[in-house]
Amino acid sequence: MTHDVHIIGGGLAGSEAAWQLAEAGVKVHLSEMRGSGEMTPAHQTDGLAELVCSNSFRSDDADRNAVGLLHAEMRALGSIIMDKAETAKVPAGSALAVDRDIFSGNVTRQLEQHPNIEIVRERVDTLPDSGLTIVATGPLTAMALAESIGAATGDEALAFFDAIAPIVHHDSIDMDICWKASRWDKGSADGDGKDYINCPMNEEQYKAFHQGLLDSEKTEFKDWEKDTPYFEGCMPIEVMASRGLDTLRYGPMKPVGLDNPRTGRWPHAVVQLRQDNKIGTLWNMVGFQTKMKHGAQVELLRTIPGLEKAEFARLGGLHRNTFINSPELLDRQLRLKKAPHIHFAGQITGCEGYVESAAVGLMAGRMVAAELRGETLPLPPQTTALGALLAHITGDADASHYQPMNINFGLFAPLQEKVHKKQRKEAMTSRARTDLQQWIESHKAA
Repeated sequence: MTHDVHIIGGGLAGSEAAWQLAEAGVKVHLSEMRGSGEMTPAHQTDGLAELVCSNSFRSDDADRNAVGLLHAEMRALGSIIMDKAETAKVPAGSALAVDRDIFSGNVTRQLEQHPNIEIVRERVDTLPDSGLTIVATGPLTAMALAESIGAATGDEALAFFDAIAPIVHHDSIDMDICWKASRWDKGSADGDGKDYINCPMNEEQYKAFHQGLLDSEKTEFKDWEKDTPYFEGCMPIEVMASRGLDTLRYGPMKPVGLDNPRTGRWPHAVVQLRQDNKIGTLWNMVGFQTKMKHGAQVELLRTIPGLEKAEFARLGGLHRNTFINSPELLDRQLRLKKAPHIHFAGQITGCEGYVESAAVGLMAGRMVAAELRGETLPLPPQTTALGALLAHITGDADASHYQPMNINFGLFAPLQEKVHKKQRKEAMTSRARTDLQQWIESHKAA
C-alpha cells in the first residue's frame, strides 16, 4: 500500500496516531520492531499498545482529576486507546485499569482491520530523509535510531530509569491473612468497594521489610548508566525506602482508610495489589517498582504477610528511558525544527504516562492530517488537559531542566475568577469541558 504518512513505533502513541490519521482518510505505514525478531528489554509480546509497567490508566474521575479529564477529552476526540481500555476494563476503584492482554489484542485487531493502515514488522534504524513521518518509538528507542535522532537534533537525548512492578498469581495469595477493600471503601462506581487485595504488616514486620529492601541485591548499572536519574513518578521501592523509615508508610504502603476486618483497626503498613487481568487471576503490586535482582525479590516479597507462598507471573525490572528535549527541539505542531517533515509523539517527547503518551499521539495524528489538507491545526487552549500537556512539551517547560511530566493542574492556565480552594479542581475541569467543546466546534476537530 502506498502511504501518506510513515509512523515509526506501534506503542500507545503510534497506535493512536495511526488510528486518528486512518479515520481522517490518510494512508498509514506503521513500522513496529517487535514481531520482526527484535524485542525491547521490557516488552513481553509483539502486540501493539502493550502495557509494560502498570495496567492502570490512573484516575477516571473527570471532575476532580487532571488525568481523568484527559481521558474524557480523548474520548471526545474518538481515541482508540480510550475505547479499547473500556472493553478491557478490570475493577480498580476510581481508576481505569485494564487486562493488558485483552487491551493490546483489541487495539492490534482494530488497527490490522483498518483499510488505511498497513502494519509492517520491521526495525527502522535511521530517520527518513523525506516524507511525513511520526516518530513514536517511546522511551525504549533502539540504539541505532536513537543515534540517528541525536544526529538530526544535534543534541544528546536525556535519559532516566523506569522500573516495573511484580505481578502475583491470585491463587497463591493467602486470603486468610489478606482482605479485599478500597481505601475508605471507595471502590469502582459499579463495584462493591473491594477492588484491592490488602496485605497487612505490624510495626515489627514493616521494620524488617524496610531493612530487607535496603540490604537486598540490586541491579548493577553499566558505567554509561550511572549518571542517569530516576523519574520521581516511577521510583523503585528500595530507593524510596532509602529516604527514611516511614517514607513507604506515607507512600505505596500507606494504611490510612484500610480497616482490617480481623482487628477493626488500620495496620501499621499495607501492601496493596490491584487486579491486572479481566478474569482476576493476576494482581499487580501497587507502587512496588523495583530494581532488586530477581532472586532477592522472591525472597523478600515472600516475607509480606499473605504472600509467603506467592507465585509471580512477572518479577520487577528496570529499564533505561530516553526522551528528547522537546521544548528546544520541537515546534508547536510537534515538528522537529531542523527537519519539519518529522513529527514526534508519545513518551519520547518527555510526557510521562500511558494516557499522556496516547494523548500526544492523538494530537500528532490530527496535526499531520491537517498538514496534508494544507492547514495548521490550532492547538487546544491551555485551559484543557490536551492543551496544557502540549504547551508544556512544546515550549512552556524550561528546556535547560526538562524532565518527564504527567498531566497535572499545575500545567493548566490559571482560573481568572477567584474560587475557593475546595472548588478549584471542579472549576478547572468545568472550564476545560466548555473550552474543548468550543475548540472542537470552531475547528471541526471532531
